[in-house]
Amino acid sequence: MTIIPVTDKKTRKAFHDTARGIYKNSKYWICPLDDTIDKIFDPQRNVFFNHGDATRWILKDEKGELIGRIGAFINEKKAYNYEQPTGGVGFFECINDQRAANKLFDTAKQWLKDKGMEAMDGPINFGENDNFWGLLVEGFNKSPAYGMNYNHPYYKELFENYGFQFYFEQVTNVLDLTKKFPERFWKIADWVIQKPGFTFEHFKYKEADRFINDLKEVYDEAWKYHENFTPINKTDVYNSLEEAKPILVEDFVWFAYHEGEPIAFLIMFPDFNQILQHFNGKISGLNILKFLWLQKRKTITRTRVTIMGVKPKFQRMGIESGIFWHLGHAMNRHPEYKELELSWVGDFNPKMRRIHKAVGSEFSKRHYTYRKLFDPQKEVSRSSIISKDTKDKELNKE
Repeated sequence: MTIIPVTDKKTRKAFHDTARGIYKNSKYWICPLDDTIDKIFDPQRNVFFNHGDATRWILKDEKGELIGRIGAFINEKKAYNYEQPTGGVGFFECINDQRAANKLFDTAKQWLKDKGMEAMDGPINFGENDNFWGLLVEGFNKSPAYGMNYNHPYYKELFENYGFQFYFEQVTNVLDLTKKFPERFWKIADWVIQKPGFTFEHFKYKEADRFINDLKEVYDEAWKYHENFTPINKTDVYNSLEEAKPILVEDFVWFAYHEGEPIAFLIMFPDFNQILQHFNGKISGLNILKFLWLQKRKTITRTRVTIMGVKPKFQRMGIESGIFWHLGHAMNRHPEYKELELSWVGDFNPKMRRIHKAVGSEFSKRHYTYRKLFDPQKEVSRSSIISKDTKDKELNKE
């Protein structure tokens, strides 16, 4: 087997072709756009290179056939927030062969060790954790929403046999928009939206600067207690907004305020994958016309909530219910959407899991994020992330 670094146009193409080959008989896998993946590894287009590094490799067998790929990265803003400096691996694809997987993992591990890392998380992304994060371990019978990882079931054994250990769990639930929200939910929502001083407002492009400032204020306050927190970068938000502009719907993004102070937000996108499934990773030439035609035909019938945040002092006040109340009415204005995916919520966030339950959502997928310590004598510590036992108790609370 031969490991080859991705350094030019030919090896970049091979990196994408590896995934296409491994999933050629898959009914559910949807090929991400090649350019989306290339951007993640491009220092000129990914702002995470301002405080980190990334690289990738492909793996060929003795016959020269593509049999695997992997990326490795270091986010210096987060790497040193753990007990041991921790990097990451992602965009892993491999045939069902442990030797091949080990070759890929060993290569990434050595690169990370050479840069001072003592552990690696995976599969993760060299970017925010709302996209390309976690290994699918349950829910293989449905295509993923845009940005959600999909993989073969045998990948779990490849990771665990190498020594990756469970770090946290991510659950995705779905909401059938053709059904009404539970009556109890509506009562809470009605009570919240009528409370004095509380207002709700959806995003508007013409006021993008204001909303981005509000998002940063809420995000930085809501997530500052997490172990690997870093303040959100407004440049990242602007870039993401510009990238999402072709498909973003203004009243799919909501903010809550208390006497003018931003206190919560929810971001939801139409599921771009329902169009991407027709393009095998490439949109150019005549494919652009096909894309516009599919978009005009309202091919997209599913949305995905990517992130929701509430300032700590306003949590447990039903603010989330108020946002969903307004979002529900927004969905009535877009009857082509039949399903809302709530993804993903970690086992360290039982409050949000209870909200998913309150709105009547049902389980869809489960992902694991793993950690591999390079020193075999050490044990993985979940730090401030709560244990699975605690998570189960919290989730079952009424």
